[in-house]
Amino acid sequence: MALYTQHLPRWKKEEVDAIKRGVEEHTLVGVVDMYGIPASQVQHIRRNLRGTATVKMARNTLIEHALTELGGNVGSLKEHAEGQSALIFTNANPFKLFKLLEKTKTKMAAKPGETAPEDVVVPKGPTTFKPGPIVGELQQVGIPAAIEGGKVKIRETKTIVKKGEVISKKVADALVKLDIKPMDVGLALQAAYYRNTIFTPDLLAVDEEAYYNNIVLATRQAFNLSVNAAIPTPLTIGAIIGRAVREARNVGVEASIYEKDIIDLIIGRAQREMLVVALAAASHGFELDEATLKAASAATAAAPAATPAAVEAKPEEEETEEEKKEEEEESGMAGLGALFG
Repeated sequence: MALYTQHLPRWKKEEVDAIKRGVEEHTLVGVVDMYGIPASQVQHIRRNLRGTATVKMARNTLIEHALTELGGNVGSLKEHAEGQSALIFTNANPFKLFKLLEKTKTKMAAKPGETAPEDVVVPKGPTTFKPGPIVGELQQVGIPAAIEGGKVKIRETKTIVKKGEVISKKVADALVKLDIKPMDVGLALQAAYYRNTIFTPDLLAVDEEAYYNNIVLATRQAFNLSVNAAIPTPLTIGAIIGRAVREARNVGVEASIYEKDIIDLIIGRAQREMLVVALAAASHGFELDEATLKAASAATAAAPAATPAAVEAKPEEEETEEEKKEEEEESGMAGLGALFG
């Protein structure tokens, strides 16, 4: 038996050994705070975690004994064992565990002396209360209550307790009457040991949507950089070639280089320019035949909306490459969700 537990009674030594086995048999061990959780909810949480994680309730002193004996990085978990602590064992990664525990939390009424986890806001609108002492009770805690239409009404939305402030008895009583439940009750992960690293809640509370969007944005920017800098990769080579083809075609048209793939574009451009000149000549008194005048007028009317054939929509084959790129991006991103569950 280790030096730290030599002086402990037998049942305590067995508890310490059970904690050590739990740590050794799982890839993750976490310290959770169970303060204020009703016994009925603890049982409900245990049922929800069955098959994924195991909650081990023990005295903080025994948790500290076990973690001290194990030593190493896991030993530093004992610094987070405060208040009504318990241990949780699982083979899931810490992000999935944190997300899972957050889902076990439910809203409950505030008790006097508790700290508000977020701003406590009373929304404006009617209540079910009839005129009476309730109006004065609400006004005493800063809730703008009034009588309207034979009922008590909150005249405007009001923040009566800011995040981090202590909730007084009068405020707690008022919130109960208004059926406002500001407290998150459930297993709160204090810290988790996983692969020789300690993870705290500030590292695990990831905004998955923002994280995903940032990766998508970075992927698009990297794709654009690769195309614009002509750095070929399996994902961007199609777009690079497509861009080069368009630019070469445009140069050919601008320089009137007679090549079979662009001769029609050169002729089309020359015809449009001729029609514009013909229309300008007509405005200075030159007579045009009816067919030429009609064609020139149509060309001028369409000019603002039309795009020269040489710089029109991307070639069909490039659009196909773009679609392939998006599909590959999506397949690459699909694994992201596995990290968080």
